[in-house]
Amino acid sequence: MGLHQNNSSLGRINLTFGMCMNNIDINTLKTVLILCTGNSCRSQMAEALLNHDLTGQVRAISAGTHPQSRIAAGAIQALENIGLSADGLYPKDVDIVLNEAIDLVITVCDNAKESCPIFPRPIRQIHLPFHDPHGEPLESFIRVRDEIRTKLIPMVIEELGLNSNDQGVHDVSSM
Repeated sequence: MGLHQNNSSLGRINLTFGMCMNNIDINTLKTVLILCTGNSCRSQMAEALLNHDLTGQVRAISAGTHPQSRIAAGAIQALENIGLSADGLYPKDVDIVLNEAIDLVITVCDNAKESCPIFPRPIRQIHLPFHDPHGEPLESFIRVRDEIRTKLIPMVIEELGLNSNDQGVHDVSSM
């Protein structure tokens, strides 16, 4: 899994992608912001899944309206159980992405939807809530991870008009 440093206003945010992105200009990718409250579970898993499953088409970033100090261990383990690394993922405040060129904002919890910031330019926003597994057994994280993969990935493909037959889209049913 390759880590790529984004040279935009995000500064130190490392973006984790599911495969090497040689010969792909990240400036041509659609940028998706996954926003939740703590940026420690759902949004982190969604970021890793989108970057893996839609490699070459999407650059996913995540942030929180009130970020926690670290990613939940269950979220890390749920990602690692399917071969995805959590290296480079960490909770971020939404304020650091406000001036980023974002194509789509997805809120994954009701609190984030209610306190979603005003962006400097119009950005398409959708709400797709998922259960918060924070503090629950690993099985809850796995259920939420799988639900994110089966609901969020197809929705992003549809919302951004991506081609699900492109080489970068992984068969989500096989993982």
